[in-house]
Amino acid sequence: MARGITRRRFLGLAAAGAGATMLGGCGAGSGGGQGGGENYRITLIQGVRGDEFYISMECGAMSEAEKLGAELDVQGPAEFSPAEQTPILNAVVQANPDAILIAPTDTAAMVGPIQTAISQDIAVFTVDTFIEKDIALANISSDNVEGGKQAAKALAKAIGEKGKVFCISVTPGISTTDQRQQGFEEGLKDYPDIEYLGTEFCDDDANKAASIANAKIQSTPDLAGIFGANLFSAQGAAAGSRQAGKEEQVKIVGFDAGPTQVRDLRSNTVDALIAQHPADIGSRGVQMAVDYLKSDKKPSQKQVMTGLTIVTRENLKQPEIEKYLYKAEC
Repeated sequence: MARGITRRRFLGLAAAGAGATMLGGCGAGSGGGQGGGENYRITLIQGVRGDEFYISMECGAMSEAEKLGAELDVQGPAEFSPAEQTPILNAVVQANPDAILIAPTDTAAMVGPIQTAISQDIAVFTVDTFIEKDIALANISSDNVEGGKQAAKALAKAIGEKGKVFCISVTPGISTTDQRQQGFEEGLKDYPDIEYLGTEFCDDDANKAASIANAKIQSTPDLAGIFGANLFSAQGAAAGSRQAGKEEQVKIVGFDAGPTQVRDLRSNTVDALIAQHPADIGSRGVQMAVDYLKSDKKPSQKQVMTGLTIVTRENLKQPEIEKYLYKAEC
């Protein structure tokens, strides 16, 4: 029997109907495509809504869902926080979808809520981020350690392989940014003339990141570079550099490639971006979920890595680069 018509199809139309009403405001349903998705109901739970990375992931997921004939709903918390994300996941579980794609906001705190979803016979895949317990069917993400190493290499090049640098990240305990910080620190070991001043955390708040960057520039007049480990960290680093009037002195490499970051790159405030491929993460997640629901066979890969692209002013307009710049809307 195809998994999409297991016992959960018969748990009660009232619950499913209530869930559809409750969950319909944030996302978009799609269905009726030609790919044999059999109207499987899939929910994508973003790490935070309004982030162009997750919007781009949504676009890829929506396109694949339409292609495969699956129904897709998209939800996301207002803040990148397990306290904000857990109630959303709990509500989605009550709506009883066939599969959930979720970007967990904490490696430890989201284990219990995800286990609850799995216990309700819902197929769960993690996208972008992951949890410390190996209970999801698979994780689809970028190679974030490698991305951090690429950021170290790009920043070293921008500062002539010498000087003082530091990192702005989100908060400890997030799998992706922890790995980027790890990769950045490992990558800097190849440059003995670069002094690493450590990492400070902005709680995914661009304004706080700007204050951190500005304060660091003021306290370290010879600061050479900053690595912003995610979209809002990088945006804030650029803003803080502008506030301090140090755009020419302080070189910045940012992870992610949202519209504001691309604008900062064009204006010489940022020197390079490490673009993930979030649309590929979304589409691959939907594809894997439908494949599993149709066959009831666990994926052959527990970890699926998507690509990374280094974006510079020199290659920004190349079609093979432009396609990986993030979208503010689908």
